[in-house]
Amino acid sequence: MVVLATKLYVEGDARERALDSLTSMVADRLADLDVDVDVGVREDDFPSVTVEGDDATAARNLLREEFGEVVPEREPGETYVGTLDAWDEDGFVLDVGFGNRVRVPADEIGLGQGSPEQIRTRFGLVQHVPLEYVAADSDGPARLSDDARDELYEWTRGEGRVNVNSATRSEVRATVNRAGHAEDIVTVERLGLLEQSIVCREDTDPPGLLASIGQYLPAELLCVVP
Repeated sequence: MVVLATKLYVEGDARERALDSLTSMVADRLADLDVDVDVGVREDDFPSVTVEGDDATAARNLLREEFGEVVPEREPGETYVGTLDAWDEDGFVLDVGFGNRVRVPADEIGLGQGSPEQIRTRFGLVQHVPLEYVAADSDGPARLSDDARDELYEWTRGEGRVNVNSATRSEVRATVNRAGHAEDIVTVERLGLLEQSIVCREDTDPPGLLASIGQYLPAELLCVVP
């Protein structure tokens, strides 16, 4: 079984649609492998995928690469993925599954000046977005990984983004189309199952796009402005 490092926290019909979307994604990724798959959701809202068959090991490795994995225990200094659960003046708190939380202190975020709240807003870190981190070790507390920092800095060098939670990629694309902005974006990147990043075209104003689509999405939206 692989417990994926992305959360399914919406309720009602939205939860069923999100689970259907995840099941389809998993089936698509494993279509060429000889496996039987069962997708469920744990009490902590992390999806679990049970895989059986001749290609089970390859399938599990593919899922870990695609979504990341949360595990019961973490080795010091090793790299893992958690989801952004909370933030305060002392840093970020990541949900790392199995009832565990990991705190990344403010001075270990590594994304420049400002409070954790200011950094979160500047880089468009909507709640529940997956973040790669390095587990605490003898050299110090947990910290965001270099790859995570590099990716977030790269966002600020592009044409701008609008990041969204509580919606699948297909729902966000449909909302952009409904609001009449299909020609104003490059694509919708999947950050997690319910966390998406709308990549703007060169002449698109991210705050303006946010204002236009926000009325259609019961979600948190944050801009990344170059």
